[in-house]
Amino acid sequence: MIYFIIALAVIALLILLYLLWFIRPRAKKTTNEKLLCNYAHRGLHGKNIPENSIAAFELACQKGYGIELDVQLSKDGTVMVFHDYTLNRMTEQDGKVCETTANELTKLKLKNTDQTIPTFEQVLSTVNGRVPLLVELKGENLNTALCEKVAVILKEYKGDYCIESFNPLLLRAMRKQLPNAFYGQLYTNVCKDKKKYSPLNILLSLMFFNFLAKPDFIAYKYKYRNSLPVKLTTKCYKATRFSWTIKSEEEMKNAQENNECAIFEVE
Repeated sequence: MIYFIIALAVIALLILLYLLWFIRPRAKKTTNEKLLCNYAHRGLHGKNIPENSIAAFELACQKGYGIELDVQLSKDGTVMVFHDYTLNRMTEQDGKVCETTANELTKLKLKNTDQTIPTFEQVLSTVNGRVPLLVELKGENLNTALCEKVAVILKEYKGDYCIESFNPLLLRAMRKQLPNAFYGQLYTNVCKDKKKYSPLNILLSLMFFNFLAKPDFIAYKYKYRNSLPVKLTTKCYKATRFSWTIKSEEEMKNAQENNECAIFEVE
């Protein structure tokens, strides 16, 4: 009986810690209202304009939309704008971005167009502060080398930007580099998406690692907007809400009604 009581006490303590500390975001309200807008997911791309391309970013600027984009390091440490960790979906070459040099990457054509994989610096030069940026830090492991590289570039950039990532370690490392930036934890139910209930997936699905990231906003997958972790962070702790990826007028309307900044692929 005593062991049962002890077990219940431990479980109750863990639940209390989860509610009061582990999941709790920083939820700092940004003073830059320009950042609280709708963002074109990987730029405004379509049939003849590939995602994360200079053409997609230029079109978004012309339309006045914020831009969401993805950054990761090449083999030689250059910050590249590209979503996938592998090249085969968006180019005719196999291999990984992190195993390919920047010179090789910038020569690859995106989806049989004349557009090539841009560097982060090229994208910033194109946007030049015309619209806000939502920069997603890519990374699936403990390596945070990307953060310092991105920070060096952003310190010279005069435009508006905020930063997000699925990886709480990247957000933690990035905050040390740029303490005054506006940071967001990307969220999805990893267990349901991957159909695998491993301990790590469960903790990620519970947003357990917010105590490391201390996010100011939560950028959640639209279908999980009513999940418990999202409700706790956005309703109880008042974190700003971003939702992705919005793909219909109905979803856009719902996002607006719920005061969400939409990361969208529709106009």
